[in-house]
Amino acid sequence: MAERKNSNDAGEQTHPDAEPPKLSDLLDRGWKIFEEVDSTNEPLGSNSIQVRVKRGVDVLEEASRMVAQLDLFSRNEELEEIATADLKYLLLPALLGALIMKQTSRDKRLEIVQTARDYFMDFLRRCREYNISQFKLPNPTNANTSPDNASENGNSEAKSVPCSSDLVSMGAQRQAKIERYRQKKLLEARLSDMRRAVDSGQADDEVSRDFYLLNVQRWITVCLEEIESIDQEVEILGKMDVLRQCPVKQPTRPSHHPIKPFILTKDAVQAQVFGAGYPSLPTMTVDDWYEQHRKHGALPDQGIPRKVAAKEDTDVQEMEEEEKEKKAENDDEESLLKARNWDDWKDTHRKGYGNRQNMG
Repeated sequence: MAERKNSNDAGEQTHPDAEPPKLSDLLDRGWKIFEEVDSTNEPLGSNSIQVRVKRGVDVLEEASRMVAQLDLFSRNEELEEIATADLKYLLLPALLGALIMKQTSRDKRLEIVQTARDYFMDFLRRCREYNISQFKLPNPTNANTSPDNASENGNSEAKSVPCSSDLVSMGAQRQAKIERYRQKKLLEARLSDMRRAVDSGQADDEVSRDFYLLNVQRWITVCLEEIESIDQEVEILGKMDVLRQCPVKQPTRPSHHPIKPFILTKDAVQAQVFGAGYPSLPTMTVDDWYEQHRKHGALPDQGIPRKVAAKEDTDVQEMEEEEKEKKAENDDEESLLKARNWDDWKDTHRKGYGNRQNMG
């Protein structure tokens, strides 16, 4: 038998006579690639990450074909009849869907999410057949997730007002999400404790079986969440496709005629002088300009309308008069003394006294 080639990449070509990869090796390799991609700090759209995603998908697809050829799972058998070593292959569709969701091609985004949804649904159906966990199976793909139905459902939901039954359903969904999240965290805590023993090869058959069953239960929760997100994304993608096909027309702005230039003159004489040239510009006196703007009510006095300014002046005068009356009523000594001195001065000086300006 020819020596087997050692390779970490699924895409590497092997010799025709080389031993084909084992099913367990394919699953372990694809599972490891997913965990590396899922936990990396590199951008998901980088070329190196997308190459690894493609290799992981190829490896898991090859493993899925081998599982189908070996006919490992049957609808007629119970969960207890599955060998412990074969339990982990139940995860193949879930891992495949999760890796496909890591692809970042914008042009094929709708195809990507629909393919991933099919894998998630295949995994959930098989788990329901073996009665691994109690959960509600999501609707088929053709129920509410096609692009055409997405736009129609979106319009109908936007127009309709939620009734009491819808509110009850929304509350039940929210409670189910909270419960799934709690179960997911509990499973992850138990799996982290059991993984060391399984990876080291020291775990017995019972511990290994519990480990893989817990992984399957965890991925049931993950797949339910992913399908819910995919359905929402498909609806958005459908609406975007409709918008691209029927772009919204921008409202046309009314065309404004350009203002013709004119010369502002002080009086009619200047208007005759500046308007006598050839070609002459239209002229307008300051009085004409003022009268034109006055008719349109566009003449604020230093930023304050006339009515407001007159009202403010009146208010100031009234305040001054009131203040004088209050002082007189209160017999203010200072104001009374000033008034008496002014009266005495007027008695001894005639009007105009002291004005010596312009006398030559």
